[in-house]
Amino acid sequence: MKFTFLGTGGAFDVAYGNSAALVEFKGHTLLLDCGFTVYPTLREHQLTRGIDYILLTHLHNDHTGSLANVLLHCHYFNPNCRPTILYPDDDFRDELYEFLRLQLQKPEKYAEFMPLSELPGITALDTYGLHAERLQTYAYIFEDHGERLVYSGDIGQPEALFAYLRGMPPKATTVFHDITFSEQNTAHTYYKKLIPLAQDYHIYGYHCDPTKSPTDNPFPLVYHQPELMLSSLLQEAMH
Repeated sequence: MKFTFLGTGGAFDVAYGNSAALVEFKGHTLLLDCGFTVYPTLREHQLTRGIDYILLTHLHNDHTGSLANVLLHCHYFNPNCRPTILYPDDDFRDELYEFLRLQLQKPEKYAEFMPLSELPGITALDTYGLHAERLQTYAYIFEDHGERLVYSGDIGQPEALFAYLRGMPPKATTVFHDITFSEQNTAHTYYKKLIPLAQDYHIYGYHCDPTKSPTDNPFPLVYHQPELMLSSLLQEAMH
């Protein structure tokens, strides 16, 4: 199981790309979020044809902005490439379908839709309202071969996620958590809120401008971990 981040920035941190990742999971490649910078990145590195599944944390533009482009490209340019969109529940599927219908008219022409429950090993944690008022969001927990990786999505209040993790069987757990260095940004988790929750987890921050990290931030940023970034995937392919 491996995460390769395509970008680690927030909605306005264009230089660092929208936060999204390719996840190698049980022999499949899963695209986790698909913001407006994702399609150009996938195209630049010829990665569109390898996507088996697509999973979204929520429908904000920096997480879905190039989803239609990816589906159209797979349909018209990649033979036998038809990604399957995973959905945590029927209500979110309906929202996502309507979102795509406005752009594609018939989304089912370009993608399959499958309940997340049919791909064992991924748990969706409902984080409704924890990022923006009345907005449906999800965090995702991936488990395979004794390994657990967590992707927070966008949340301003991390307590529910960590309460859920504490209720799970003990296991070495890595958490990729959205982070902000501004206490006034209540849509994302202020880094100091994570400090008392971090004792039993390896936490990496993402969805931020790394140049704004204060000197007292104890959490490593994904952006500074070469093994987690797309560049490492490309280097492996070259060798």
